[in-house]
This record gives sequence, structure tokens and C-alpha cells, in this order.
Amino acid sequence: MAFQIVRNDITKIKADAIVNTANPEPTYMAGTDAAVYEAAGAEDLLKERRKAGIIKPGGVAVTPAFNLDAKYIFHTVGPVWEGGNYGEKEVVKNCYENCLKKAVELDIGSIAFPLISTGIYGFPKTDALLIATGVFSEFLTDHELDITLVVFDNESFELSGRIFAGVDEYIDGHYVEEKLDEEYGFAGAAVFGTANYSMPPEEVLEEVTDEEPQERRHSRRSRLFGLHQEARSAMPCADVAAPAPKPAAKEAKKRSLDDVVKNISDTWSESLLRMIDEKGYTDVEVYKRANADRKLFSKIRSNKDYQPKKATALAFALALRLNIDETKDFLGRAGYALSNSSVTDLIVEYFIENEVYDIMTINVALFDHDQPLLG
Repeated sequence: MAFQIVRNDITKIKADAIVNTANPEPTYMAGTDAAVYEAAGAEDLLKERRKAGIIKPGGVAVTPAFNLDAKYIFHTVGPVWEGGNYGEKEVVKNCYENCLKKAVELDIGSIAFPLISTGIYGFPKTDALLIATGVFSEFLTDHELDITLVVFDNESFELSGRIFAGVDEYIDGHYVEEKLDEEYGFAGAAVFGTANYSMPPEEVLEEVTDEEPQERRHSRRSRLFGLHQEARSAMPCADVAAPAPKPAAKEAKKRSLDDVVKNISDTWSESLLRMIDEKGYTDVEVYKRANADRKLFSKIRSNKDYQPKKATALAFALALRLNIDETKDFLGRAGYALSNSSVTDLIVEYFIENEVYDIMTINVALFDHDQPLLG
């Protein structure tokens, strides 16, 4: 696993290194800093922290992790937010970059970060997230490291509509339509027009706005789809015209089993490897773009019949920079399809249509909508 986002307390994360937003002085006061000291064992940790002395903004000091489920604690000093005109963003970027450099020096395999300086220091969470994922994306292009971004609660990650304007509108425009058709079939319009059943209230179907809380969006969507049992019971089956019978099809020419087998197309893995060569990519850049690791790609390359999970197939479609039609064909070779009743599929489709293939950006959007990450 190269990159993941989780909602948790960072002191409960298992990793080789835990990053702490530290006080410049060898002391601790509140927020993440205090939580790390208390969980690790404040007396022992403070004794080690004093050996490092004062840490400059953007700098990093390393101590043992003591009682945490980690080897090291990376203490980094972020800025106090003063409006953004005093180099605060550059300092936060330095914090992330210097921690990753230290991880390389110590040859560790995993590291967990908080959103640096977004607690009592007041750094905007949206800006911190964009800086962090930008640094991670660039770093993982050339390095192998498992990076976990830890956010403490829902309030730390209410970013929809600010970073991904258009995603919610795209989801609602396709997801609702698909679900209505899926639940009510061709008779959906007739059902909602009967005297026994009326359309859902406008506040359920109304267009989503950027300011609308995520909880309300999910609640409206759930209420809409929860109407299907009532709608089915109200369906006036006798009044709905039956679909016209299909004309008799001409008898197809029968093929032998040998004919069928001879015309089989590339498997998913064969298609993946062929397109890597055709597009002039390297194996490494493709599996890194897909948020995958060398071991997984080795399995794919050595087995022409490799059966990926759908999330893996989608990740490699993004890594190959495929358009929608190419993505559908690529997924089909693994036995999958894009569905308008899947929020994950719609989010991926939205970014493909807008020619945004950065999997870290897409994973942040998936996380924001409570969907599993890709890769």
C-alpha cells in the first residue's frame, strides 16, 4: 500500500514512524502534541525530546516512540497561521518534505502523518490537505514508502465542494437517474404520476449546492432510494402498457467451440502490459501511478490470467490515462463495468471525463464521499 487516508487517532496507528506536530521548545502543551506525549509516556519522551533542543519551523527531530506502536516519533514544527502572508504554506510543505527525507535516511517502510498545524495553530485544513497530497505524490514517484494520512474526525475533512467543485453535482445527476430506472424500470414515470403515489418532495430531489453538508446530501439520497418499496406497491401494473414484442431474430450462424476459443481477446493483464508498451510507459511509473507496489505488479506480469479486484483495475486504468470508452473496455476484460449506481464509479468517471488522472487527488475525493480508496 503506497498511500491511504484514515479517520483515527494518530497515537493508535501502527507505523514505523509517527509524525507529531511539535512545540519548538522541548515541551508540550495541547492538541496532537499532548496526545502523542501522553500515549508514548510523557516523562521518557520529554527526556529524549530535550536532547534535540529547539526545533526551527519546518525542521524535524527524531526520538524513540516508547509506548506507541511505532519505532520513531518525528517531531516537526509547523507554523502558526497568520493569514498566509508570512510563508506559512512553505513551512508546512517543508515539514512534510523533511519528514519524508528523514524516513529515507532511516530506511523505514511506513510513516503516518497528521494534517500538520491544523489544530491549535489554525492552519486551514483544505490548504494543508492539498500541500500534503502534493508532496506525497511527488515523493512516491521516486520512492517506495507506505504513507498514511490520519484525520481525527469528520470535521477535519469536510472538503467537498471546496476542492472538488462539480463532483457532487455529477454524482447526483447520474446516480439518482440510474437508481430511479433501476428501482422503478420503464414504469417509473407512471408510478410517480398516479393518484396513489406522488413525486418525492422537492427538498429530496433538489440540486445539491456546494454549501450543503455532506450528511444532508447522503440523507436525501437515502430517503429517495428508500421510497422504492412504497412505489412498487403503488405501481398500477394493469394501466401500464406492456412493451411491444421484439421482432423475431434471424437464426444466428452456429459456431463451434473451437471457433469461439480461437477468437478470444487479450486478458486483462495482457491488455495492461500491451498498453504500457504502446504508450511508451515504464512498469514502474504505471504501478506507482496506480498506487500499487512492486510485488503486486510482479504478480500481474507473471500471470496472464491474473484476476484483479475492481479497485485495482480502475487504478491501472487511471495510470494508463485511458478515456471513458477505453476504461470500459479495459474493465470488461476483468469482468467489470462502470455503473451509475456506484458512487465510486461515478467519481472516477467524473475525473476521467475532466482528464484528471492523479490517483491521489481521486482518492481524496473518494475518501471525502466515504468510498474505498483505489490502489
